[in-house]
Amino acid sequence: MSRSLVLALLLAACSAPAPEHQAAHVGAMPARTAEPAAPVEAPPAEAPAAPAANAPYVIDPAAFATLPEGPEGELVRRGHALSMDTHRLLPDEVGNGLNCTNCHLKAGTTPKAAPWVGVTDRYPRYRARSGKVDDLPDRINGCMERSMNGTALAKDSEPMQAFVAYMTWLSKDVPDGKNVADVGMPKIEPPHEPDRENGKALFETKCAACHGVDGKGVFAPDDATMFPPLIGERSYNIGAGMARLNTATAFVKHNMPLNQGGTLTDQEAHDIAAWFIFQDRPDLAKKDGDWPKGDKPSDARY
Repeated sequence: MSRSLVLALLLAACSAPAPEHQAAHVGAMPARTAEPAAPVEAPPAEAPAAPAANAPYVIDPAAFATLPEGPEGELVRRGHALSMDTHRLLPDEVGNGLNCTNCHLKAGTTPKAAPWVGVTDRYPRYRARSGKVDDLPDRINGCMERSMNGTALAKDSEPMQAFVAYMTWLSKDVPDGKNVADVGMPKIEPPHEPDRENGKALFETKCAACHGVDGKGVFAPDDATMFPPLIGERSYNIGAGMARLNTATAFVKHNMPLNQGGTLTDQEAHDIAAWFIFQDRPDLAKKDGDWPKGDKPSDARY
């Protein structure tokens, strides 16, 4: 036999072990009867995670497409429309050029812009300004008389029912409206006293492009509010929450310039608010009745 043939046979023997060799190699441990595999169970479906306590609750814009049909849905739609175009849809009750959504941004759905999400859990509640327990219609009428510089709505009126229906719809899936974060305008603590002259200069560079150099807003030919007035007769009166320095500062800091909230420093927001809230605006005839039991805030205008 040739040397090359012997080498080939040796290689074949090493590379292809016999079946009995394979069995001996694999079965080095004692053999045992295989147990049937346990059935594999699918993991339980996870329930949708509820918003954490003290977390913002954000409304998906797509939810507006799911409004109920019929009278209930129509009332909710009416409340949404009223919040978006308040002064034109309620000309007899609104005394200026503002709409609810100018403060309650995106029809009351924006965190840190006084959202209405969960508001039905937060009223009735005691309020120092009125000195009594206010229900939700009372709170709405506070805005009508102050922010809208107008008149209160009858509690059984169609506009009031529509506002409440819309706010109730916004709140329907909120586990606990009392624990939702960013429901107002979270207060900030500026490092220094406000500088109104600096606020005026900042207003001209940061705010005037929308609100006008005079701060009196911009209106379309049909009187629709394009950018809300912060100053003058068509703005809110001195009894409005936004006429208070701390409230206005927080709103500016978190939300302004529009779609650029948080870009101003705390001090810049404080300076801007201190300038525009002390400009001319309507008075409030019933202001002497506010805070009847004390607890008047230090930043109130009167």
